[in-house]
Amino acid sequence: MNAGRFLFAVQRGCRQTIKRPVSLSMVLCCLQSTQAVSAARLPCRVKLSAGKRYAWCSCGHSKKQPFCDGAHRTMAPSFSPLRFTAEKDRTVMLCACKQTKNAPYCDGSHFKVIFRDLVKSVKSVFK
Repeated sequence: MNAGRFLFAVQRGCRQTIKRPVSLSMVLCCLQSTQAVSAARLPCRVKLSAGKRYAWCSCGHSKKQPFCDGAHRTMAPSFSPLRFTAEKDRTVMLCACKQTKNAPYCDGSHFKVIFRDLVKSVKSVFK
């Protein structure tokens, strides 16, 4: 087979081969996330203002972490931001690993993410 007929869509180590003509919508479909991406391993310290509305990024693709910039529309359409209003002026830790059970606030789940990444790194050393 001719290598020129193949299109490789690569995302996070997954490779998919398409043997027919491809449209832009097909490529975007291959590159879209179905799981949240960890934006950072540690939470973001943020000052919230009482009565102000915020949109917390739940997909992890936003460039304005921990807040949403609309990147989910193309990168992870199955996700939507979590909208919330601050009840009082305060500084909080907002989750950036996207694994929290208390969204948008950090609950310490990032320790599991860090540990999982560490174990993965150690295993790769001994392969």
